[in-house]
Amino acid sequence: MPADFNWAVGGEAGDGIDSTGKIFAQALSRAGRHVFTSKDFASRIRGGYTAYKIRTSVDRVQSVVNRLDVLIALTPRTIEENLDELHDGSVIIYDGERTTMEDAPIPEDVVGLDVPLKRLAEEAGGAIMRNVVALGAACAVTDFPIENLDSALEKRFGAKGQKLVENNKDAARKGKAHVEDTDDHEFKYDLETTDNDYVLLNGDEAIGMGAIAAGCRYYAGYPITPATDVMEYLKGRIEGYGGHVVQAEDELSAINMALGAARAGARAMTATSGPGIDLMAETFGLVATTETPLVIANIMRSGPSTGMPTKQEQGDLNAMLHGGHGEIPRFVLAPTTIDECFWKTVEAFNLAEKYQLPVYLTGDLSLAVTEQTFEPDAFDMDEVEIDRGKLVDEENLAEWQNEKGQFQPHALADDGVSPRAVPGTDDGAHMTTGLEHDELGRRTEDTEMRVKQVDKRDRKVETAKQRESWQPREFGDAEADTLILSWGSNEGAMVEAIEMLADDGIDVRFISVPYIFPRPELDDAIDAAEDILVVECNSTGQFADLIEHDALVRVNRINKYNGVRFTADELADRISGALTEAPEVPQ
Repeated sequence: MPADFNWAVGGEAGDGIDSTGKIFAQALSRAGRHVFTSKDFASRIRGGYTAYKIRTSVDRVQSVVNRLDVLIALTPRTIEENLDELHDGSVIIYDGERTTMEDAPIPEDVVGLDVPLKRLAEEAGGAIMRNVVALGAACAVTDFPIENLDSALEKRFGAKGQKLVENNKDAARKGKAHVEDTDDHEFKYDLETTDNDYVLLNGDEAIGMGAIAAGCRYYAGYPITPATDVMEYLKGRIEGYGGHVVQAEDELSAINMALGAARAGARAMTATSGPGIDLMAETFGLVATTETPLVIANIMRSGPSTGMPTKQEQGDLNAMLHGGHGEIPRFVLAPTTIDECFWKTVEAFNLAEKYQLPVYLTGDLSLAVTEQTFEPDAFDMDEVEIDRGKLVDEENLAEWQNEKGQFQPHALADDGVSPRAVPGTDDGAHMTTGLEHDELGRRTEDTEMRVKQVDKRDRKVETAKQRESWQPREFGDAEADTLILSWGSNEGAMVEAIEMLADDGIDVRFISVPYIFPRPELDDAIDAAEDILVVECNSTGQFADLIEHDALVRVNRINKYNGVRFTADELADRISGALTEAPEVPQ
């Protein structure tokens, strides 16, 4: 039996694929198994291939692999899409009464289980439960206790009434019984359970949870794939902490509402994807010029324009680093794992207020929609620290007043960080304009003051470089001659690829970078390496360009931009191939 088990359900958009996968993922996590999921879905409500894949093990898993052990195929296309991942002993569960497999015959070395999903579902109370019948059949194939499925069904349908819950439990048992009564295969799968109980969370949810923990009390956003789940998570939760969620009419309104809340003293944020970032660019400059702390989550997807809204890509890096007219100081944080989405969100709010700058918190579709299991203490709220920076009050206001007793919100501080007074602070009344301004926030075209204010705002980044710990995450062999650099969601697949490479006698040093700007110091690692490879999901190698610019060195690039995330075995193969072929790097 393999150390991990890989399961998938596939069909057409509108077939309930996502809910089916989520139910099984929850059942596995409640049975004490680690889970890592992957989704493939079309950007339309009905029609188009969609799938939900689960990799599970009693040990922690951090990526998907190109192997399927059990596949629930609701359509012939599901088999076509997954042929390359099926192997000798794989099991396909399908409904022969509803679907002909003539156009996608089941391979000879694969076990085909014909289960009358729709008919059994109707016997249990409704055809809509056919997917749950398939889950019951999967329990039979894998010897997975169906009682663990019960708890997930209760969580999913409990709010709709106990009768619906019982009908679904019955449907699952009918699927299990059908396999046990009519099929005599000796299946090789046995899903071990443990006494552990894990938290199942995706990246968007982790960002939302991190925002609440960080003290965010205002969120404004406009729905856009794949960022919408941040708003969905906050809605109904943030209100319990005195906060508000506002669905704006567009991205322009969203960022301006968030800006207004931040000016009023609330910790505020918005979340969007590439097209929304384009629209928010003008206000982004206003945020920086007025020195307003604001967190902007950019959950990347394939572009440009509408691109492929439901597909993976890391193509917005240049836009986040350089977007907006004029020169705008900013921070760009890129969580590398789902749990880091939580902690980097907390950090983003602290950085925004400590340095009064806009902060991009960037994930991508893979991080956003992937669900993964964690120990409950992975998100210890006692470890959350909140730093509101130079927020003045009546006791320290005097040091930031001029000789006339006027508060100076844009004082020329040595570290570049001016004081900040929120509305209601006695003697802290002030104005700030988006035009260039003096220390009082009044419009000015004085050339000397212009230079001083620009230099002051730029000093914030230099101050942050000195005060903050911009440390990357390192894995593998620190003495290896081969250095792999990457950022964002590629970390999990790369960490597992390291083990595969080691099995083939290839040792690598892997540095995963969660800070895009300012970037951590990488010169020593680069100087020590003989081969340098940069892994990222875009066509031009935007992060590789930064490395080459900073270190004045040429690197090899492993890029992927077909809308699908890297898998561990794929990365191992491509890295091994790149090192074996030793391609000549252009000079």
